[in-house]
Amino acid sequence: MAQTKIIPIAVSASVRRLAFTFLAILSFAAPFLLSSSQPVTGTIVNAALFLSAVILPTRLFLPLLVLPSIATVTRGLVFGPLTPFLIYFLPFIWLGNGVLVLSFKKIYGRLGYFPGVISAAVFKSLLLFLCAQVYYHLHLVPAVFITTMGGLQIITAIFGGLLVYPLVKKIINE
Repeated sequence: MAQTKIIPIAVSASVRRLAFTFLAILSFAAPFLLSSSQPVTGTIVNAALFLSAVILPTRLFLPLLVLPSIATVTRGLVFGPLTPFLIYFLPFIWLGNGVLVLSFKKIYGRLGYFPGVISAAVFKSLLLFLCAQVYYHLHLVPAVFITTMGGLQIITAIFGGLLVYPLVKKIINE
């Protein structure tokens, strides 16, 4: 029988506060600093979400789920003139980020890191892709959102998981 991993890992309250502060700042700042590159911004934000699943308790996720999209809308440059359409997606982006973190925690604990990353990326991108399809067919958003909320989401989520893997491996093995 496979051993179930317990995440988040046990860390002191001061390390948890420091990690939360760093991840919250990174999640909010990435859309401002890298606003012209959604693939890079998305990868960094997803990396922060995966790392938060390993280090932080569930009660600390909420700010990390919403801060990146609020920053993107506030900055308004990632989608340029299409940014107002992003407002329609905010609740679903927040939900998608929650699905990513919670499904990763559950699957990683049972099946391992990479199955957790891939499954969580699929779940998140599927949710956002379906929302984009509905919005597009209701003529609420342009077709570009089908790609942006589908294929690009799965790619940035998987790359985010790959990006943070060496750090997660180091944290778990210590």
